[in-house]
Amino acid sequence: MTENEAPQAHRSLATYPAVGSLTFHYPMTHTLTRWAATAALILSAPLLLAADTFTSGPGWLDFPGGKGPGAGKTVVLLAGDEEYRSEESLPMLARILAERHGFHAVVLFSHDDGLINPNNGASLAKPEALDGADAVVLGLRFRKWNEAALAKFDAAVKRGVPIVATRTSTHAFAGIPKESAFASYNWNAKGGFGKNVLGETWISHWGNHKGEATRTATEPGAEKNPILNGVDIAYGDTDVYEAYPPADAKVLLRGVVLKDMDPKSPPSERRKKRASDKQEQGVNEPAMAVAWTRELKSDAGTVNRILCTTMASASDLKDESLRRLLVNGVFWGLKLDVLAKADVTPLVEWKPSKYSFNLFHKGLKAADFAGVLPDPVAAPAPAPKKPAAK
Repeated sequence: MTENEAPQAHRSLATYPAVGSLTFHYPMTHTLTRWAATAALILSAPLLLAADTFTSGPGWLDFPGGKGPGAGKTVVLLAGDEEYRSEESLPMLARILAERHGFHAVVLFSHDDGLINPNNGASLAKPEALDGADAVVLGLRFRKWNEAALAKFDAAVKRGVPIVATRTSTHAFAGIPKESAFASYNWNAKGGFGKNVLGETWISHWGNHKGEATRTATEPGAEKNPILNGVDIAYGDTDVYEAYPPADAKVLLRGVVLKDMDPKSPPSERRKKRASDKQEQGVNEPAMAVAWTRELKSDAGTVNRILCTTMASASDLKDESLRRLLVNGVFWGLKLDVLAKADVTPLVEWKPSKYSFNLFHKGLKAADFAGVLPDPVAAPAPAPKKPAAK
């Protein structure tokens, strides 16, 4: 599919509730005929099935939303990272926002002629969707979009849209040419977009990558923050990042580095030198911030409400509390009343891929990410070691 082809409309059925011991899942790309829909209804009677329409095109998905507290508000979700599978997580989150809470949700991907390719850091589909964004959700890493796409993004930021930023969005941009008007967004340009807007850039893996998981702890004094409504202790299989939010940030959650990858494991007792001043501390003395807010005023007088978390890979978002944190962040950013316990149940079977480079689903189009995904791509088995020479 090329950029010039017409968008495709899709009729989808949400995940069917369990009937006896069975649960029915129909991908959004599967269009049922009238007789097939009737047959499905009979099979699951007396339960009712809800149908929702979405449109898609080369590298983008559009969920129209409807009734709910988010009605009339557009959230644009930008999926573009090579490792933490935002191309899987953000469509899942978009459907929750649209179908459970009424937001109009648009997902923009990195792609090659319509095939989703998170490794294409220069690509952002349909950047003009940012013109109508009331809020943005970021799942970015080292992007180098063209000037037109960067201008759309920059304009949204400057007009004060709320921002919910996940994981590697602290280092969202890299490789933007130095002559570009947006070169200051590069993560290594005095911290770039991450440091100057979100509140932190990339520093280091504070926990051992793929060896020490994360359990959250609420920052004392943040317990009544509405963004934490319904948010319990959360577990993520990603490691804690080293992070030092600025003085104007309000820390919500800290990330306890665990001894290993078991959610029930005790905290790690390792010690490590901080990048900030080279002084050594226990990795949990104190634990690093993993979620914080800022209200950033621009020179033009606009204010961005920002929620940034260094968690929220696709695999992290198996945790209900982390999904709720992001949804609550959208409500808070838009100055909507945050629900006491927002429904964040995925609309389809949620089986996210483990984070890793190059283990993304190849050959899929945007519409394929709105339904039940194929099984996660398995890493190749390591080559057997050759016996040592005698």
